[in-house]
Amino acid sequence: MPRTTTVECPGCPPIRALTFDALGLIKVTESRGNSGIPQVVERWGDADSSKRVLAASIDDRANDPILAVARKNSTIEISNPLNGDIFVSLSNIGDGDAHPEDDDDIAGLHLFKKSRSVGSCSLLTCTTKGNASLRSVDITPAGNTNNDGASNSWKVCAAGNILCAKVHGSEKHALFGGKGVEVNLWDLESSTKIWSAKPPPKNSLGIFTPTWFTSATFLTGDDHRKFVAGTNSHQVRVYDTSAQRRPVISFDFRETPIKSVAEDHDGYTIYVGNGSGDLASFDTRTGKLLGCFLGKCSGSIRSIARHPDHPVIASCGLDSYLRLWDVKTRELLSATFLKQHLTCVVFDSNFSDKAQNTGEIPGEDEQEALKPAKRKKSSEEMKGKKKKSRDDGSKKSKKKSRPIESEE
Repeated sequence: MPRTTTVECPGCPPIRALTFDALGLIKVTESRGNSGIPQVVERWGDADSSKRVLAASIDDRANDPILAVARKNSTIEISNPLNGDIFVSLSNIGDGDAHPEDDDDIAGLHLFKKSRSVGSCSLLTCTTKGNASLRSVDITPAGNTNNDGASNSWKVCAAGNILCAKVHGSEKHALFGGKGVEVNLWDLESSTKIWSAKPPPKNSLGIFTPTWFTSATFLTGDDHRKFVAGTNSHQVRVYDTSAQRRPVISFDFRETPIKSVAEDHDGYTIYVGNGSGDLASFDTRTGKLLGCFLGKCSGSIRSIARHPDHPVIASCGLDSYLRLWDVKTRELLSATFLKQHLTCVVFDSNFSDKAQNTGEIPGEDEQEALKPAKRKKSSEEMKGKKKKSRDDGSKKSKKKSRPIESEE
């Protein structure tokens, strides 16, 4: 039986989150008011395990936002994150891959925001076999007949499996790593490798830890040389490409593999989730544990997202719950059950709470008008009640007089 906890949730600020699950469904969860309770307001797609969502990326600009979703059947859908309408559905199989391998799934997906023009977008995809592709896609209705624009493909690794991919905030560099693949940094403009990590030395017992990276993220949007990677051996490694090829700081977290890593806005705090449902924050400058989040999850954490405006992070995983946490107090704000195993979560930062209260206090006349009106009883009903009360009184008096007559 899964471990469950009962926690009184105080609610969370106005937030809109999109979750993706193992059956290919996209669910929209919204919270309204300053201390609202998140609820599922929309569900997009049909339940199909072959359309399992592997990765997602969103461009949540105020005008013309788009959402990119990579699925198990090697298809990429570009849709509207406001209503779920699909603009373009294209295949990730190139012209030279007529018969792709069955296990060559999409491991990384990024939707470029800064270089986006009207009616088109740019996508970066990377498969588990290391096939990276940077392409331009036309999302206008007239361009649906020919979706593939200019593209550039290259090989990230010669052996091993890519399990994590991350694009820097400047969108000029990308990070790749996986099982049997050391984390390496690439220049997207020239499609060349500019740095590769070196595995740590053997421990005191002479045991060498195999290379197995599960997640990675950059620390800041200004400097692409500093990043963090999580391993399958429950270890978090901090790299600085300008200092050395080996980790600058390395520390362990619990006893299960690291499954997700997310950065904070301050540039040194990270949030780490593992396979047993533990969620904690660390200071990458010292490797010190800042604290664990209250309320343990019942399954493996697969995705962590930091809200760009509110001090809130979201986590989801195999326990089918979308949890929202307060960054400052590390307490659970809300937990929403979404039925299926969740694979990814993203925030819509331009969500505005239209139903939020304005803060004005209504006057006495308005308060009286808002009160429910009391129904006046008719005269016939009053007369009927009086007759019933008289009949009941006469019956009681007769019952009392009967024993007195018998005694006489």
